[in-house]
Amino acid sequence: MLFCFGGAVLSGIMLAEPPVAPLSNGTSVLLATIVWYLVFYCPGDLLYCCTALLPLRLVLSGMKEVTRTWKVLGGVSQAHVKYKDSLLVMIAIGWARGAGGGLISKFEQLVRGVWQPETNELLKMTYPTKITLIGAVLFSLQHTQYLPVQKHHLMLIYTVFLVANKSRMMLTGSSVSPFAPIESIIYKALFIGSSHYAALTDDLQDSCTDQDASASSSNRGAVKKHTAASQNNGKNKLLQAKDEGKACTESSKKSN
Repeated sequence: MLFCFGGAVLSGIMLAEPPVAPLSNGTSVLLATIVWYLVFYCPGDLLYCCTALLPLRLVLSGMKEVTRTWKVLGGVSQAHVKYKDSLLVMIAIGWARGAGGGLISKFEQLVRGVWQPETNELLKMTYPTKITLIGAVLFSLQHTQYLPVQKHHLMLIYTVFLVANKSRMMLTGSSVSPFAPIESIIYKALFIGSSHYAALTDDLQDSCTDQDASASSSNRGAVKKHTAASQNNGKNKLLQAKDEGKACTESSKKSN
């Protein structure tokens, strides 16, 4: 239930509303329970096998993306009622309402006794989280009249883009985000630049590399010297042993 109604629960917490309010709808809770049971415990995995078919998957994914649009718009409208002039709050609530399942996954994992910090959505966002954030920004700008587009036109364009891109990813089997080139350009333009600190760092790394190389060469020389000395000592001991053996044999012959 926490994962199914994560968006409503998270947005309720952020707006100081009862987080259990989404669970008050008995029909939704019953429907989610039935779907959960049929997916995991249906005899022969019939429901899962049916939903794994590509045509049905395309239909279900399209319905999910349409629902995502309504969730984002509902969160922005809900925040607009209380905070009409706060663009940041509207974006945050719309984002939480549309991608709450992924954003609240850390708490959901703690409830199940699993902790995986490397899968944090805020540190490494997935495609649904990114596209939901973009939708929250667009609908918030439209609500505050910064984006001169009709709401139903924006909903249509956003929904068509979601469904078309999701269908493309499923048909091609590609998980590459369509925003990857834009993200790369923005990252290189805003967060990478030449500075004297980088030059100093490179010089320091070069000096450290030279020191490591000289240290390793000196260590190799010392090892070679130690090896040669040990070989010489071994040879000297063998010669001494041979001399002692010869002296013993000569003395034994004289005595005989």
